[in-house]
Amino acid sequence: MTERLYYQDAYLREFAATVLSCQPVGDRWEVVLDRTAFYPEGGGQNPDTGVLGKARVLDTQERGEQVVHTTDRPLELGSRVEGRINWAERFSRMQHHTGEHMLSGTLHRLYGVDNVGFHMGHDAVTLDLSAELDAAQLEKAETLVNQAIWEDLPVRAWWPEPEELAHLDYRSKRKLTGAVRIVQVAEVDRCACCGTHVSTTGQIGMVKILHFQRYKGGVRLWILCGDWALEDYRRKNADIYRLSEQFSAKPLELVPAAQRLLEEQEHLKQQLAAVQRQLWAYRAAQIPEGAPLALAFEEGLDPAQLRRLCLAFCERAGLAAVFAGGPQGWKYAVGSAQRDVRELGKRLNQRFSGRGGGQKELVQGTLTASRRELEAFFQEEAGV
Repeated sequence: MTERLYYQDAYLREFAATVLSCQPVGDRWEVVLDRTAFYPEGGGQNPDTGVLGKARVLDTQERGEQVVHTTDRPLELGSRVEGRINWAERFSRMQHHTGEHMLSGTLHRLYGVDNVGFHMGHDAVTLDLSAELDAAQLEKAETLVNQAIWEDLPVRAWWPEPEELAHLDYRSKRKLTGAVRIVQVAEVDRCACCGTHVSTTGQIGMVKILHFQRYKGGVRLWILCGDWALEDYRRKNADIYRLSEQFSAKPLELVPAAQRLLEEQEHLKQQLAAVQRQLWAYRAAQIPEGAPLALAFEEGLDPAQLRRLCLAFCERAGLAAVFAGGPQGWKYAVGSAQRDVRELGKRLNQRFSGRGGGQKELVQGTLTASRRELEAFFQEEAGV
């Protein structure tokens, strides 16, 4: 049985322990100590990392009554080692875990929703709720939570005796038996939890809901707390001021500035499309009416432009093919107003390792071939 020092003091960063076992597993070792401050993965909280002596602790897991540390090198059986957890990582998780409790408890109190899922990801914490909520409801809860954080309220974690536990009203995702650890944030929340937490709410700094969406009949939230919230603000603030310079607009005027740019872009796209239609019509008019084949190799055309030019050629020629790109890879459009080109498209793809398809009047795709090979293929197909 491993003595769990993180329950005695969540702020313990360094400790000494005796190595009870060390077993090789692949290129790693699994180490069990008589006592540890390393928190094992569980309850939505990620495992602690750090060092044991000269060994790096890469993972920490709970197996029955033991806490197993995965290290990058072996430790001598029976030796005394100094352990040191990655405190910055741990403290951030404590901020997020307590912040999540406060938000979940507040949402439950306000709207009767339950927390049905909680995970600390690499860039945010996700929180799944049992019912849908709107932006105004979430903003109200977020405001109340941060007001409670700034009051620097006490956070208590303890194992109530059975008699006390029987009279406690607390949140839990499932029915619990045996010893239950309770984490209480003043009058904000009381919840069954095995994780590590800050001792006062002020240490969380803040809770920010980044985004939410419908999820499995409820809603999923993405939240940040403490140091992650600060870093997120720094990144976004830097981006906003860079955009402000590029748009020549004040930070709070970026949205209308971006909207104006999008409208101008759409107007230019429409103008370009009109000019291209005139150009395609002019190009098509240069093809003798009734010509057996119209073949063109272009630069910089997207699939939609290829299709429009090909269809313009189809009005003059029995078979039309337009390519954009080069020998390393072509996008193509092949069409005809007089024949079904689907079989032709299949032969084209088979010959030149292509991919694509379409309707009987036009097919599109990609392939790899030289220009000379393509010219010879279509001259043969058109009988010229």
